Amino acid sequence: MTATLSFLSPPPGLAPLTDFQLREITGAAGLFALQSAIDEHTRLFVLDASVYLPHYAPVISDEHARALDLAGPEQAMVLVVTNPGETGTTVNLMAPIVVNADTGRCAQIILDGQDWPLRAELTPRAEPEVAAV
Repeated sequence: MTATLSFLSPPPGLAPLTDFQLREITGAAGLFALQSAIDEHTRLFVLDASVYLPHYAPVISDEHARALDLAGPEQAMVLVVTNPGETGTTVNLMAPIVVNADTGRCAQIILDGQDWPLRAELTPRAEPEVAAV
C-alpha cells in the first residue's frame, strides 16, 4: 500500500514539509515509512495504532475532526511515530498522526490534557492462537 498524505501544517520538527508518501513495509503489517514527497532523506517510521495498540483510544477534538473533514471515527486512521533505540522501540502516544483515510488529509495532533506518554515502550504483538486440529 502506498498513499499520499497532506498535512494541514508541517509536523513538529519537519517544517516546511507537508506532503508525504505513506509506504507499507513489506512483511510487517501495519508498519509504514512516512517519507517526504520532496526530500527523500526525510523519513519517519509509523505504526497503525489499530494493529499494534488496539487499546489506544485518543480523543480527537471536534475542531480537529472538522479540519480533517472526518465524518466519523471509522474514517480516521491513527498512526504513531516509532523511536527505535538500543534497548527497544518506543512510540509517541501523546502526538498521534490522524489521517482521513478517504482524502489523505492529516495532522499530527498533540493530545493536551490526556494521559498518554511521549515514549511508551512497544511490546510485541500477541499472535492469534491457532486451534489444534
